[in-house]
Amino acid sequence: MHEAFVQLRCPECLKAWEATPSDLPAPDADFRCPDCEEHRNLSEFCRTDRDIETLREFTG
Repeated sequence: MHEAFVQLRCPECLKAWEATPSDLPAPDADFRCPDCEEHRNLSEFCRTDRDIETLREFTG
């Protein structure tokens, strides 16, 4: 089985990173950038629609 990753990018400071969906909240949950502390819905940090779909699959 392959492990899934989602690509994230802060809309404020533009920091980019990957995370496993099981370590993240639902796409509509509150999320903070680990660098600049920008505060938005997690879906706004997802780089692509596929990343949002992957999160939804893992958060049910």
